[in-house]
Amino acid sequence: MSFLKKLMVTAAFSAAMFVNAAYAENVKIALVVKSLGNGFFDAANKGAEEAAKELGDVDIIYTGPTKATAEAQIEVVNSLIAQKVNAIAISANDADALVPVLKKAMERGITVISWDSGVAKEGRQLHLNPSDTGLIGETIIKLAADYLPEGGDVAILSASSTATNQNAWIDAAKKILPEKFPKIKLVATVYGDDDSAKSTDEAKGLLKSYPNLKAIIAPTTVGVVAAAQVVTDENLIGKVNVTGLALPSEFKKFIDNGASQAVALWNPIDLGYSAVYLAHDLAVKKEEAKPGATLSIGRVGKVTLDDTNSAAMAPPFQFDKSNIEKFSKIY
Repeated sequence: MSFLKKLMVTAAFSAAMFVNAAYAENVKIALVVKSLGNGFFDAANKGAEEAAKELGDVDIIYTGPTKATAEAQIEVVNSLIAQKVNAIAISANDADALVPVLKKAMERGITVISWDSGVAKEGRQLHLNPSDTGLIGETIIKLAADYLPEGGDVAILSASSTATNQNAWIDAAKKILPEKFPKIKLVATVYGDDDSAKSTDEAKGLLKSYPNLKAIIAPTTVGVVAAAQVVTDENLIGKVNVTGLALPSEFKKFIDNGASQAVALWNPIDLGYSAVYLAHDLAVKKEEAKPGATLSIGRVGKVTLDDTNSAAMAPPFQFDKSNIEKFSKIY
């Protein structure tokens, strides 16, 4: 073999070894949540780990701040950039405040998607909604209206005032009220910041300010538990119905004691699973996120991106006395 041929073979072998070494290291996908210690996000992480195991080449970094603020999430993202993760999948505390740091991540070659609570379009490659925004807005009002045949006053206890998903659902709910639920009067919207203590105080404030209140609607798993506990503690079961979006495992006792008639949610395990699948395919398979693109979310199915590069995973599912026992053992 000539010297030149030997040199070419050696170079080709070295290049192959380099490529194999590059792919030998697992893909690092950071699942960034609004705050740690939240049962909804813990369940999403279970799905993320399931997807990682199924894909076979993924390490999940489950992280987030202890307080649900944009400033705290920015610190988390900066740390992930320094760690040179391959992808960031974030549920945002603020749609706009996180854009600069996430653009920085993308400039460093990191795939960025949002899920659950979105980031403005320029700060991510795609967004995965848990369900259709309009459908969620209608669902949370219907959950109250179904048990108020004569209508009445209701109030919303939300998460933070900057939470993209919460605000979109509330806007959708307000739009549907005059058309489909004319007997329901929305008297107030307050914010508990996904903090149990603050949500408790806000629920107490609603009951004090609106003595004719018939229902508290909380489209947040933290707020709905806090409100149901307040109604229970103040002996208002049967007078004020608490509803919204809840984890069956956390909320079963309030269905059982009558503080709530029904709640809804999508499967957070599926949501975390789907977010990791999308992040992986963009980072590794180099799938393109563009309007009209149909992307796989593994066993959950497929999603098609709209003109904002957003997609919805699945319709919300209702939980009541007929089925909450079963689902409380799952999530």
